[in-house]
Amino acid sequence: MNTQIVRYGSPDGEISVALFENGQPIGHFQPPRSVADLLRLSANDLRSIVESAIENGPPEGGVAHVLAPIDGQTEVWAAGVTYKRSEEARIEESATPDIYSHVYRAERPELFFKATPRRVAGPNASIVVRSDSTWDVPEPELAIVVNAHAEIVGYTIANDVSSRSIEGDNPLYLPQAKLYNGSCALGPGIVPAWEVADPYGLKIRMRIERQGTRHWEGTTSMREFARRLDDLVGYLFREDTFPDGVVLCTGTALVPDSPYTLEAGDAVEIEIDGLGMLRNVAVRGHAAR
Repeated sequence: MNTQIVRYGSPDGEISVALFENGQPIGHFQPPRSVADLLRLSANDLRSIVESAIENGPPEGGVAHVLAPIDGQTEVWAAGVTYKRSEEARIEESATPDIYSHVYRAERPELFFKATPRRVAGPNASIVVRSDSTWDVPEPELAIVVNAHAEIVGYTIANDVSSRSIEGDNPLYLPQAKLYNGSCALGPGIVPAWEVADPYGLKIRMRIERQGTRHWEGTTSMREFARRLDDLVGYLFREDTFPDGVVLCTGTALVPDSPYTLEAGDAVEIEIDGLGMLRNVAVRGHAAR
């Protein structure tokens, strides 16, 4: 697995950011940096600091648990209907299917606000199914990490948990279907962009386990992606700024067929080539998170 920028908690409760490889810390930042600090830098400056961190050697102390690679004022946004399968799934669920066919073919992409850091789950943390929803799905996605200067500086794994029943009732309900506490998971870390030779060649896999048995699995590739990553970034930054950078989920092509719905206790594992694996267990209602 590639080198990753990882945010983690130590046994004494301190939260730190360091470089990891194969699940182990290999370098630390001096002075200490948050993820938001790093995303304020240009791509060239970030690469220089990452290389210096490796020279600094591993940090002192242990790793108690890995956290979502997001902090400060960094936002999570998402793109929709970026794969043919996503268009088909949105048409299937919707009372107004024509709008999804239109956006799939339109020059302007669908972009929407997804989460703030406090709403994001990290590896092995709980993801949330809305208590007022009847049809819910995990959505495995490549997430691009973009700095304050609109440069793609890294990649991570995202789970864009969504209520298909709520959005299907009316597309104006999309914020309720997509944006709530525990509706997004990110991790395990951020792989620097210069370590990913071809993001469009990455394979994405998802497995869902229910009561200890394999309930659903699927595989896709970014070759099926209908957009260009830099175009999504261009539209996102066209009339907005992100001083602490932004994580942009790029959409999904893996949608479990109806009548599957995500239930409390389901374990979702998402793997992307070179980025590792993100595992989360679902709970119903944010109070159970």
